[in-house]
Amino acid sequence: MFELSFIWAGIIAFAVLTYVLLDGFDLGVGILFPFAKNEQDKATMMNSIAPIWDGNETWLVLGGGGLFAVFPLAYSIIMPALYMPIILMLLALIFRGVAFEYRWRTKRWKKVWDVAFCGGSLVAAAMQGIALGSLVQGIEITDRSYAGGWWDWLTPFSVLTGCAVVIGYALLGSTWLILKTENSLQQQMKHYTRWLATATLFFIGVISIFTPFQDPIYFQRWFSLPTGILTVLVPSAVLIAAWALFAGLRARKDGQPFFAALSLFILCFIGIGISFYPNILPPNLTIVEAAAPDESLRFALVGTVVLVPMILTYTAYAYWVFRGKVGPEEGFH
Repeated sequence: MFELSFIWAGIIAFAVLTYVLLDGFDLGVGILFPFAKNEQDKATMMNSIAPIWDGNETWLVLGGGGLFAVFPLAYSIIMPALYMPIILMLLALIFRGVAFEYRWRTKRWKKVWDVAFCGGSLVAAAMQGIALGSLVQGIEITDRSYAGGWWDWLTPFSVLTGCAVVIGYALLGSTWLILKTENSLQQQMKHYTRWLATATLFFIGVISIFTPFQDPIYFQRWFSLPTGILTVLVPSAVLIAAWALFAGLRARKDGQPFFAALSLFILCFIGIGISFYPNILPPNLTIVEAAAPDESLRFALVGTVVLVPMILTYTAYAYWVFRGKVGPEEGFH
């Protein structure tokens, strides 16, 4: 019989990964927004994500809500440990969302909402990366509660992961715009993608070097059997994905760089899973220990089995309806 807590850990991991993949590229578009050469390119960039950005954030709600419902102990520790980056992320997402509505309806304040759109995207991405780095380096727990300080989340390693996520999201954004746009904007994004892909691979390598030294258990999992096999396979797959990305750029295949960039994020997520499992919070809070009673897990699972396929269906339908290239006169007006 399957352990319900592990099933739920898989569901939440899937929700978080889906959020990163889907909202990552539209946050990346916001990060790249100031580099648009004219108002026409700005309109095209916003229109490329306008029909889907709010639906992408559904997965963030599912992941956060699921954590609260089925892993209440983990939630009660994560919130005080990461209160500041989480609040800053949510505020940034709010400002960014408001910018979608208002920049089309004003001329005098358009630059203000442009800053809100870019700044919200940048801050949200950075805070997600910092929160990830804080989780990887471990949270101090005593008697099933957070025992660290107010600024424990802010360390050189968490700042490094924050920068990595910003650059990685910008890569997703540039490859998305290659897929969705044409002419000069597309060529501009192809040029940016080469630099962003190189920087992303650099950050992946640096963080991969430092991660095993954040906790002895990471070192053991990465360099002992059987998980050590994945330590060889995952970097090899990263190199293949990187080759596919650059090959797609050279061959002028609009979709291949985007899907290769998504593959890089999936592989990094697998690497994090190797480090964490079977813990939900490093260094020593396991999935089983943090889970709610089986009755609660079972009850919540019934609704989730219905809800998740519905979300996947309408998400896929939205992407299908708005497939193809987009121009400055299409979309959010």
